[in-house]
Amino acid sequence: MFDYNKLRGRIREVFGTQEEFGKAIGLSNTSISAKLNNKVEWSQQEINKAVDALGLSDNEIFAYFFTEKV
Repeated sequence: MFDYNKLRGRIREVFGTQEEFGKAIGLSNTSISAKLNNKVEWSQQEINKAVDALGLSDNEIFAYFFTEKV
């Protein structure tokens, strides 16, 4: 299970809402919510779109998408 708190913060910072973020990467608010709550996994393509939309560097991907919950 992954900790998406950092990702949630970046989404709010850049897009204001999960819904606007979802629109930017072609996913519904329901899909974004399911992914951020560890109910559905992110696909590689979705991660790539999210990284581009959020302006993340390659070095930041692990911290935002692969930090395990403790």
